[in-house]
Amino acid sequence: MMSEKGLLIVLSGPSGVGKGTVRKAIFEDNVDFEYSISMTSRNKREGEVDGVDYFFKTKEEFEKLIAEGELLEYAKYVDNYYGTPVKYVRETMDKGKDIFLEIEVQGAEQVKNKIPEALFIFLAPPSIFDLECRLKGRGTESEDIIRERISNAKKEIQMMYLYDYVVENDKVELAVERIKSIIKSEHLRRDRVEMKYRRALLELEEV
Repeated sequence: MMSEKGLLIVLSGPSGVGKGTVRKAIFEDNVDFEYSISMTSRNKREGEVDGVDYFFKTKEEFEKLIAEGELLEYAKYVDNYYGTPVKYVRETMDKGKDIFLEIEVQGAEQVKNKIPEALFIFLAPPSIFDLECRLKGRGTESEDIIRERISNAKKEIQMMYLYDYVVENDKVELAVERIKSIIKSEHLRRDRVEMKYRRALLELEEV
């Protein structure tokens, strides 16, 4: 019997909104989907592990992968590349397994152009002031870079129209529950369920 194609779940939002924290909290539970680790050319932050948080590449390595068409999406953000390897994503979906991407807004726009049936969730801050406080609280970036990230965040918030759902990250545990509820609901959409039964009816006719 042909398996149902897996769902591509895309979580993105402004830098500093807490995408990584929310994603890690989601995967602390037993979930029925795979996490697609993104690639980046930025330096590792304290506590990050290569192959767990990101695949860390040099700019030259990243640009070679772009030229070879090995990325589903990529973006250059504050002078660093971020992207998603295409092969693993498509293979996972074809096996009927859901796959979860945590990516930048620029990257999400590219994915929407290539896989429009994916589920797009925008993680939003309670306010721009809250976002600025989070960025300053990291203590990893200069004032100039923080100002640039805030400027980019304002533009990214205006791109909410590209997404299916918006989840406010007021508290991590609440954001996690909202996202899990959205994913469960998406699997019950009429068009997804109908396709499953249409395939079953075709198989009965062939018997």
